[in-house]
Amino acid sequence: MANKKRAHLIGLGLDSDGEKRITQAEKFSIVGGTEETHEKMTETVMKTFEDLKRKGRELEETSPKELGDLLYKNMPR
Repeated sequence: MANKKRAHLIGLGLDSDGEKRITQAEKFSIVGGTEETHEKMTETVMKTFEDLKRKGRELEETSPKELGDLLYKNMPR
């Protein structure tokens, strides 16, 4: 029996305001950051997963380059 490929995206906010923030979903976790940073990272990842869903793709099927391109495209400016 072949092992099913699994993937999980982790976002780490390196700035801090003393609060502990964790946002978790089935395929991603966002840890740390100020309120603003944490919200931006969460928004970016959620939009990225929405794009993947529209394409009918899973994280496990996405190349690192494509994932990086999607994350960059979805970053709030």
